[in-house]
Amino acid sequence: MKILLIGANGQVGNDLRELLPALGEVVSAAVEGNQDLVIDLKSRDSIVNAVRDVKPDLVVNAAAYTAVDKAEDEPDLARQINAEAVWVLANACKIGGAALVHYSTDYVFDGKANTPYRENASTNPANVYGETKLAGEAAIRDSGVPHLTLRTSWVYSTHGHNFLLTMLRLAQEKDELDIVDDQHGTPTWANTIARATVHALSTFAEGDSPVQALEKTGGTYNVTAEGYTTWFGFATFLLGYATQLRLVQHLPELSPVTSEDFPTKASRPAWSVLDNTRFCEQFGWTPPAWQTAVRHCLDQLVERLA
Repeated sequence: MKILLIGANGQVGNDLRELLPALGEVVSAAVEGNQDLVIDLKSRDSIVNAVRDVKPDLVVNAAAYTAVDKAEDEPDLARQINAEAVWVLANACKIGGAALVHYSTDYVFDGKANTPYRENASTNPANVYGETKLAGEAAIRDSGVPHLTLRTSWVYSTHGHNFLLTMLRLAQEKDELDIVDDQHGTPTWANTIARATVHALSTFAEGDSPVQALEKTGGTYNVTAEGYTTWFGFATFLLGYATQLRLVQHLPELSPVTSEDFPTKASRPAWSVLDNTRFCEQFGWTPPAWQTAVRHCLDQLVERLA
């Protein structure tokens, strides 16, 4: 199997770059930086030419516009990357005979539920980012390409820009931190998402191409860690463990606050917990508890800094 990985320098892409070679030959593409290939997601020709030249059996798209607040000021750019580029990519895959794996978000929901969202729950994004990601999902479905769209939430890793690294930095700078405690979701390590992806792809029946396999088992699935918490709960757990590992010298005083106390340009859903049942049953996958994954991520960070 020949795989084109787009967004190889991102949080999920970085782990996919390490794990996907177990399934076949991987051509790593980035939107910028030093990879096998650089793809400009604002250019139709760049996307089409990449798929045509690589001739992959499978494209894994881990690239996206993810600056949630900035998207409110740059809606056209967010839509160009999260929806229009995805439409071009999906059709290029369809024409080229490739299947597509794509990542979406819990922010396609409005957060007014009080039980975990299943894949068929009504969508109603509360911000531009969620709207553009939902449009990308629709573009893939409308293209008819065999696909696997994986919705996930609250992604963090040991690199890039994410809540975990922000908390570690602020803990070194401040003695007191106010953390939102009325938004509920599931912190999900990028490595967990990458491993779930590779696990699902490894379940293809012998002899099936990615196109044949995803014509049978493809569609939209939720993939997160197990359990849920608030941003305050996430921060309390990760900084407590980080203190044990001496990643931070002391534990700041953490105070729970409401979303109204901590306004952001983009509205955040109060509830964005996703139900993993469909993915787990279809592909025989067991998600780690979110706390377990946080510990493993911080252990990995300690090793990297050693």
